[in-house]
Amino acid sequence: MQPFLRLEAVALPLPASDVNTDQIIPARFLRKQRAGGFGQYLFHDVRFDDHERERPEFVLNQTPYRGAKILVAGPNFGCGSSREMAVWALADYGVRALIASRFADIFYNNCFRNGVLPVVLPEEAVHALLELLRQTPGSMVQVDLESQQVTAGPHHCRHRYRFEIDAFNKKCLLQGIDEIGYTLGFADQIAAYERREVAAP
Repeated sequence: MQPFLRLEAVALPLPASDVNTDQIIPARFLRKQRAGGFGQYLFHDVRFDDHERERPEFVLNQTPYRGAKILVAGPNFGCGSSREMAVWALADYGVRALIASRFADIFYNNCFRNGVLPVVLPEEAVHALLELLRQTPGSMVQVDLESQQVTAGPHHCRHRYRFEIDAFNKKCLLQGIDEIGYTLGFADQIAAYERREVAAP
């Protein structure tokens, strides 16, 4: 997992509320091998038509957003089933940060396990970002995990928003590790404890 320190990238606007995990990746693709690249199935049924042709009206198929690494979403993003593959699809496509006023709980936690930063901002802040992206397609947004700040807009009128994050999740993302990797960091101490237990009378 790649560490997440600071990301400045094109942001993709997806203002719809309640985007669920089946929309992010349809159920029929869940048995695919991750090595094959889940990114190709991201938003598949709204991204492609029945003949696998791109739908030009879908935002991800529009030139300014094809390389987007940040997604600004409507509330309750990632609701529905608990499938971790929804995060895999986003991560494998190249999305490293999500911004919304609310995420579904399981989806939110799955993001951290896969190196994706879910940023929760007040609803008015998300609306301001979506409006900026509507007015200026291809706008860059910066997400700084160390300072816990999102920055967007032209230099003469920068928008800055601070976000909160659990200290443990922040540490894992900064170091590029998941819970297992964090635990393995204590391998020497665990082994020493086990040796003491075996040696105890």
